[in-house]
Amino acid sequence: MAFLSQEQAAPAWFLSLAFLGTLYAAAFSFRFLAYLALCLRRPKDLRRRYGAWAVVTGPTSGIGRSVALELASRGLNLVLVDLNAANLKEISHTVRSRHAVQTKTVVFDLSLVSTAQGDEALRRLREAVAGLDVGVLVNNAGVAKPGAVYLHEADVEACVRLMRVNLWALTEVTAAVLPGMVERGRGAVVNMGSASSEAIPSFPLYTMYAATKRYVAQFSRSLYVEYRSKGIDVQCQI
Repeated sequence: MAFLSQEQAAPAWFLSLAFLGTLYAAAFSFRFLAYLALCLRRPKDLRRRYGAWAVVTGPTSGIGRSVALELASRGLNLVLVDLNAANLKEISHTVRSRHAVQTKTVVFDLSLVSTAQGDEALRRLREAVAGLDVGVLVNNAGVAKPGAVYLHEADVEACVRLMRVNLWALTEVTAAVLPGMVERGRGAVVNMGSASSEAIPSFPLYTMYAATKRYVAQFSRSLYVEYRSKGIDVQCQI
């Protein structure tokens, strides 16, 4: 009988693996249910939760345009930041014609950040948000040029522009908007990242672009920890 009981008993390594597998399955189920609850719950009242105004960079086309229109549909007034004055005028008119919100526009070529022109544009942005209840910042503007190219063949000016827009300008705009959020004790910063920096191990021929988006991801994670005690949420969307 002792021989049979020993033969039927599961090995220790099997029990250990089964225990770890059970823990993993339980953790996965909990995360999945939490994600499902997040997806199914009613959308937040962004205006009440964060504030009456949102700043959106690159709002004239693509994702930025969709974000601007969605925020306006939620009742948020908008400060729209882009390099093209005519396009800003068009999106501003579209937003106001569809939704009962206010808009402000700031012409800002983000590729000129850290230059005299960029400093002047940043000053105008600070003036535009001064006194406003800015609760949401969406750093959407970004560039991918010079595109698919070997690093040693890339145009230097295009690389500098990419770094200024994707990395430096995002940091400067965030720093310009954060003081008001800290003062009011609430806010949300949404940075547009890329799967090229998170979902895949490397992104050859787009090395500079992927590197700047990796900065955005780490910047967002660190900023969240830095400011969550001040009531400010930070996300990186990929």
